[in-house]
Amino acid sequence: MRKPLLQLALDTHDLPSALAPLQQAAPHIDIIEVGTILCLSEGMDAVRIIRSLFPDKTILADVRIAEAGGIIAKMAFEAGSDWVSVVSGAASSTAEVVYDVAQQHGGDVQIELSEGWTWNQAARWREIGIDQAIIHRSRDAEAQGELAWASADMDNIRRLSEMGYRVTVAGSVRVDDIPAFASIPVYIFIAGRSIRNAPDPAAAAADFQEAIQRTYSVERREA
Repeated sequence: MRKPLLQLALDTHDLPSALAPLQQAAPHIDIIEVGTILCLSEGMDAVRIIRSLFPDKTILADVRIAEAGGIIAKMAFEAGSDWVSVVSGAASSTAEVVYDVAQQHGGDVQIELSEGWTWNQAARWREIGIDQAIIHRSRDAEAQGELAWASADMDNIRRLSEMGYRVTVAGSVRVDDIPAFASIPVYIFIAGRSIRNAPDPAAAAADFQEAIQRTYSVERREA
């Protein structure tokens, strides 16, 4: 099982408040997420500027496309993003158009699995060619203050992986959550506030990488 990547979600209201922690944490980050809020507040300029500052990093424009897929995807890729996101509630025709645009730009697509998605949809996205999915901690569990990931979440990650998906895990992920995924084929862990708002974002990101390395190196030795 491969070692998961670490993604930093920049869901801030302006670019300066995103860049300050990013510049500190960047050496320990694999993927930079230009978050939905930042995309809405700063537009594709946020993607352009972050691309110019970090030319070697993978950048996700978390635009959560629901419609006008070809136009929005083209804007994001031309601004310098490597990946874009599509919400699971979008029509399959929209997902297909976004995937086609991504292919034209050498990019990729992540399906954001919102509440109510179905396995039939998941099968259709794979038929289109999409092989990245983002799964969140149970919304109900978060709302009720439950910090542990539900067994249903873990089962969904396994099943999606068996379908050929590379699965990203999101939803208030903390360093001490990582060991619970030791036997789970996670592609990416997304961290946001736990790194951005940390007194030392670089140290916080390094802690995540250490936890990921420790957890998955143990899994490899046991396999």
